[in-house]
Amino acid sequence: MFSNYLIGLREGLEASLVVCILIAYLVKTGRRDALRPIWIGIGVAVALALGFGCALEFGSQELTFEAQEALGGSLSVIAVGLVTWMVFWMRRTARHLKSELHGKLDAALQMGTAALVATAFLAVGREGLETALFVWASVHAAGDGTPRPLVGAALGIATAVFLGWLFYRGALRINLAKFFTWTGGMLVVVAAGVLAYGFHDLQEANWLPGLRDRAFDISDTIPPDSWYGTLLKGVFNFQPDPTVLQVTVWLLYLIPTLALFLAPVGFASGKGKVKAPDEQGSRPSKAPQA
Repeated sequence: MFSNYLIGLREGLEASLVVCILIAYLVKTGRRDALRPIWIGIGVAVALALGFGCALEFGSQELTFEAQEALGGSLSVIAVGLVTWMVFWMRRTARHLKSELHGKLDAALQMGTAALVATAFLAVGREGLETALFVWASVHAAGDGTPRPLVGAALGIATAVFLGWLFYRGALRINLAKFFTWTGGMLVVVAAGVLAYGFHDLQEANWLPGLRDRAFDISDTIPPDSWYGTLLKGVFNFQPDPTVLQVTVWLLYLIPTLALFLAPVGFASGKGKVKAPDEQGSRPSKAPQA
């Protein structure tokens, strides 16, 4: 549940910041008439993400076991790739987010209503599709038949929306650079577990026949049905009896990716701390006025 809460919080907060920037800019520039197309675009993006998630969940149930495992493994690998790209992209470009969105919004204002809808849809839709795919892959890897993973994701998104509203009203100030660094690092750890289990699914589908021997088996020490075994599986997608391929993939992804992500760069080392949306695209110092 916690891993899905983290996914919903991280992705949801990015989308909330985007919405906050777009709305604050339109209000400050006296273009309240353009707010309706923006909300339409946001609504369509949310509906698309929900529809995509439902299609993944219910569509996969009609497949054979081998096809389900192949689909789950393939989408897990794709989801990890998208999330890895996302955390590195956000770390590198967050301080330029405001100016980039303002430029796109200015161009859309000149082109008309349809362009405004498309701008909001594209800005929020990418986050929504990534969230739906990664949550589905994480739930699939955890093998939890209860609604708790989805509840965790929903709570994360709700928290992100609330934080976005507080940013917009100027009631909350946090160091977003540190926030995205810490949550990004934790997502890399979660992604490593999803990727390892994705390769397990591909093995079950007979797409990867090699390295099927168990690397180790500590089921007696950490029973999968114990509270701590369930906790480890829910948070890190931990498996007490992984194959050699799973452990190899987990190590080859986690160690270099986490090292690269945590390596000092100008954005993360303090030269460019993320500021408010009216300064650098994160949070306004006060509520915008028309």
